[in-house]
Amino acid sequence: MALFTEEEQEMVTAAIADAEKLTSGEIRIAIEKHCPGEPLERATTYFSKLNMEKTVHRNGVLIYLAHEDHKFAIIGDSGINKVVPSDFWEMTKVAMRAHFANGSLVNGIIAGVSLAGEKLALFFPYDNGDVNELPNDIYFTDQNKPK
Repeated sequence: MALFTEEEQEMVTAAIADAEKLTSGEIRIAIEKHCPGEPLERATTYFSKLNMEKTVHRNGVLIYLAHEDHKFAIIGDSGINKVVPSDFWEMTKVAMRAHFANGSLVNGIIAGVSLAGEKLALFFPYDNGDVNELPNDIYFTDQNKPK
């Protein structure tokens, strides 16, 4: 059985699209079943694999989730990390964790996307002619492995 229904996936991608309408920043979600090691290290691996460090303003944000291990991490590129408060990612995780504890992965992810989008919009507002540099779809690692 799939982790999310098609409707739930559309809700997440719509939240990303809505957040990115207000910013030049980019938000991605990477999900896998198990996290070998620390979630922040794993998130860093996917950040690179998904070319998130290649955005023009270095303002990409990745939300990583290992759903069966109940682990997750949020990382931002150097551009966003220079301007957000030092506790911003931890505060975002607290908001997400509240939804996760109630059994709603989708609402937790959407909360994280919304909070990240608000900060990105504050420091990296949408610029006329801005292009979507990265896809908004969820990256499911088990579905995207080389055959």
